[in-house]
Amino acid sequence: MKGCDRCLPMTLSLDKTESLILQRRDATWQDYVAIRDGKDDWRKIAFYAGWLWVDIGTEGPNHASFSDLITAVFFVWAFLHPEAALQSYGRCLLELPDTHACAPDLVLYKGENFPRWQPGEPRRIELNRHRLPDLVGEIADTTLNIDLDEQKQLYASLGIAEYWVIDVKGRQLFAFGLSEVGVYEILESSQVLTGLPTGLVEETLERLTVETNTAAANWLRQQLQVQTSVSEEAATQDT
Repeated sequence: MKGCDRCLPMTLSLDKTESLILQRRDATWQDYVAIRDGKDDWRKIAFYAGWLWVDIGTEGPNHASFSDLITAVFFVWAFLHPEAALQSYGRCLLELPDTHACAPDLVLYKGENFPRWQPGEPRRIELNRHRLPDLVGEIADTTLNIDLDEQKQLYASLGIAEYWVIDVKGRQLFAFGLSEVGVYEILESSQVLTGLPTGLVEETLERLTVETNTAAANWLRQQLQVQTSVSEEAATQDT
């Protein structure tokens, strides 16, 4: 990944809102491209409706631990639902040329027609050539306000069906589903990962206070297996 303010044209001035976070609200697509293709590293970047946000810091242990746990949650669900194809592209750059750019911590495609990178193509997912992800998410270690505001608006405007925000400090999951009028509404259970209650994911997050993220993911697997067994038993009794 590329970019920092040292590689920007003289006309582009970004405001530092906190250490290693740069943003401005009157940027153009060309300003974004200058950062994207610059010589310096960036970790995350976003552009939408003049809002340009760049994180040139490094990933902290908490962010990494929670990100890996949520990816493991995807794997657990996929293990229990082998009939559904899931492809994870977390932290990959997504672009809709001239209007949108983002690099969500979590990117999930459900179904077989997911993007497949070919040699010689740009190292990003171009949304004018590929379909939208079914779910994206952000791990909010230090970015909760932005993730619940500007990032949320960005993903809703793209039309992404489900958006998760993981509040690291609060051990909370904010899960949103896109309504028919293009507005995100709170979900109590995932629409993409059917049968996965948001409350159960939050219980899994809580376990990170006392155990590893792999142990927490294994605990979730056990809970979902019990849930599936109970549902199957109830269905058998009904018949």
